[in-house]
Amino acid sequence: MVVSRDWQEVSVLECILGGLHIDVEVETYPERAQAKLERTKVDALIVDCDLNGADRFLRNLQRDRRSGGPMPLVVMSGARERPQLEATGALFAFEKPISVEQAVRTLSAARNLILDGRLRYHRQTIEIPVSLQWGRKRHLEAALLNLSQGGIGIHVDQPLKQSKPVEVSFRLPGIRSSVRARGEVAWADERGRAGIRFVEMHPRLQRNLQLWLAQQYFTQ
Repeated sequence: MVVSRDWQEVSVLECILGGLHIDVEVETYPERAQAKLERTKVDALIVDCDLNGADRFLRNLQRDRRSGGPMPLVVMSGARERPQLEATGALFAFEKPISVEQAVRTLSAARNLILDGRLRYHRQTIEIPVSLQWGRKRHLEAALLNLSQGGIGIHVDQPLKQSKPVEVSFRLPGIRSSVRARGEVAWADERGRAGIRFVEMHPRLQRNLQLWLAQQYFTQ
């Protein structure tokens, strides 16, 4: 989302972002942008600090970001000093008039953060067997329903009530080695569905999982 009424700069941003395959939505009033953020998910924000009401909007945004997830923020200004721009908490900043070269470099970096965020929270639907083990005594076979970088959703024949750490093992299509992780039950219901959060995984296996999820995300 671009929050600005400087249409000359907005047209430059729309052109560059279109080339990066990023959809652009323009809001000319910070109040409307604030209301839209409360209703819908936005991957990144570009805010014109010269816009009336931008200061209050950015303060509210910083407060909301402390309680929610991170979101790439770019600010642009024509008259402000650099220290004032840094006080906004933005990851990136550029001055008006916008340099196309600088904007391409800055927005490409922001795009990478957007993709990282999407992949981090992307949940892939998949139905494969998964093995659960608590110590040496208890072993359980379950159906894996969905998968993310942070954990799995499963289904078992009976409600899962274990609160102790669990060893998780499953094999993904196209990957030779099994994915093994130490996890904990994050939630469970009476229908046998449960969520397991990963707490420890070998870096090589974690990288394999990340690459596999990225492949599924970009081929959908």
